[in-house]
Amino acid sequence: MNLSIIIPSYNRADTLERALDSVLQQTYFQQDTAFEIIVVDDGSTDGTAELVKTRYPSVHFLQQANRGVSSARNRGLRQARGEWIALLDSDDEWLPHKLMAQMTLLNDTGLKVCHTEEIWIRDGRRVNQMNKHKKQGGWIYEHCLPLCAMSPSSIVLHRDVFDAVGVFDEDLPACEDYDLWLRVAARFEVAFVEQACIRKYGGHADQLSRQHWGMDRFRVVALENCLNHPVIGASLTVDQRQKTLKVLVKKLKILKNGAQKRGNTDLLTSCEAKLMRWGPELL
Repeated sequence: MNLSIIIPSYNRADTLERALDSVLQQTYFQQDTAFEIIVVDDGSTDGTAELVKTRYPSVHFLQQANRGVSSARNRGLRQARGEWIALLDSDDEWLPHKLMAQMTLLNDTGLKVCHTEEIWIRDGRRVNQMNKHKKQGGWIYEHCLPLCAMSPSSIVLHRDVFDAVGVFDEDLPACEDYDLWLRVAARFEVAFVEQACIRKYGGHADQLSRQHWGMDRFRVVALENCLNHPVIGASLTVDQRQKTLKVLVKKLKILKNGAQKRGNTDLLTSCEAKLMRWGPELL
C-alpha cells in the first residue's frame, strides 16, 4: 500500500460527499497507484454511515463514539496501511492535481513532509489570506510558532514522521494541528507546493475555532508540551528555545490581560503561575 487518505467526520454528510469525490478525482490515481481511503465517523447522527456505505463502498469506514477530531485521526492512523499518509478534513476539498504535485515533489526532494498553498472560502466567497498566514517550506519551526502554519487537509507525510514525533494530542479540544506541526517542524524539513491544491472552507458553526473561545489557551499548552517533550524539547537549538519562550510568554501575557478584564480568576491564576515558570528562562 503506497498511500492512505484519512478523513475524520462528525455530522458532515453534506460536505463529506464533496471531500470524497475530490479524492477520487485525483490525477495521481490514474497511474494505478495503490491507495486506500479511510473515513472515521466520530459519532455522527446525520446519515454519514448510510452515505459512505451506499455511495462509496470501497472506502474503509470506521465508527466510534464522539471523542473529537484528534481521536478520529489517530484511529485512522492505527488502521492505515500506507507508507504515506494524507489527511483531509471532511469540510474541505482537494483540487485534482493535489496528490500528483506533492508526491512528485516528495520524490524529487527526498523529504518526508509536504504541504501546499490553499484557497480560502468563507461563507461561500473566496477570501484572501493575511500575511501572517503566508505558507512556506524548508525548516519552518519558527514560522509555526505564532499560528498554525500548515493545514491538515494539505498535508502528506511519511508514516516514519509519526514514529519520530508522535500523533495528535487527544487531550487538546482545539489547536491539535498546531501542536503536532510544532513537533514535526522541529524535526523535519518541510516541502511546499506553491500552487494552490486545496479549497479550505470556513465560516460554518461547527468549526472548532467557533466552538472554543481563547484559542491561545490551547496554543500555550502546545508550546509548553513542545518545550517539555523529552525528544522535541531536547532537539531545539538555544535560539529556537528562546523564540519558543518569547511566543509563549507573549501569549500568556495576552491571556492574563484578558482574564483580568473579564474577572476570570482561574485563568488569571494559571497564567501568572506559567509566567513565573517560563519567564525567567527568557533571555
